[in-house]
Amino acid sequence: MSVAGHAPPPFFKRGPAPLVRLAFFVSLSLILLLADLRFHTLEWARLAVATVAWPLQRITWMPIDAAGDAGAYFSRQTTLLRENEELRRRQLGTANLLLRQQHLELENKRLRALLDMRARLPAEGRIAEILYAARDPFSRRVIIDKGSQHGIAAGQAVVDDIGVIGQVARVFPLTAEVLLLTDKDQAIPVEVQRNGLRAVLAGAGAGMMELRFLAANAEIQIGDMLVTSGLDGVYLPGLPVAKVAKIDRDSSYSFARITCEPLAGVERHGLALVLGGRLALPPQPDDAPSIAEQPGRGKRVKKKAP
Repeated sequence: MSVAGHAPPPFFKRGPAPLVRLAFFVSLSLILLLADLRFHTLEWARLAVATVAWPLQRITWMPIDAAGDAGAYFSRQTTLLRENEELRRRQLGTANLLLRQQHLELENKRLRALLDMRARLPAEGRIAEILYAARDPFSRRVIIDKGSQHGIAAGQAVVDDIGVIGQVARVFPLTAEVLLLTDKDQAIPVEVQRNGLRAVLAGAGAGMMELRFLAANAEIQIGDMLVTSGLDGVYLPGLPVAKVAKIDRDSSYSFARITCEPLAGVERHGLALVLGGRLALPPQPDDAPSIAEQPGRGKRVKKKAP
């Protein structure tokens, strides 16, 4: 039913036929393709689409790039940790010679003019890892991962790449117990590197040491380096031990109270070098001529009178 003056709206609104639309768009595509191929008319549209799509491409690639960067980072970290461990082991392997170098240079200057000068014997060593600290809260002891099966014996000196740590106190088949220098039951003979003054350095607890039985007017000052004197036959001479941190000179007492700070990582866990016995010098051949048998020595040659 129609209203006066108005036609009824169509029930379905229909456009061009699908075949007509297909033919139109195919023709339009071919025309644009030929125009762009011949005259490059759509270069601006291509640039605009690339500019708009670039941020979307970067956002899409971000998870892939992050995963690759994370893998490379962890790979580099593992490599660096392995290289650092290897370098530290090499450094500890030569610590026995490096720690004594400065002491030997000073000693050579003092003994250069002596005819009976003899070289100090080197010592063998074994690298060990400090596993954990002993459970006794009143002593300063650590456990290392080398024992009697590895050639470790009680009484051997233990050092790191800086100086002396302590001494092997108890040995088990696979582990050993090291008594640190800061333990109150530990004492080590030392000498002042600057002037050769000898003294006894004992542990004072709390990570510090005390220089005992030294006169109040002794020639020592803050900052002096203390090295092993080697008088006890346990520690090789010249190994750095501690540095003088505080001096209390009281005229009412015969001895000065001197507090020292250890140089080595006594309170830090890591790697250590257990020093063994001194290496013997190679034996000389039995047929080597002695001084008296060498030609020109021991007998005077008389000249015949002309």
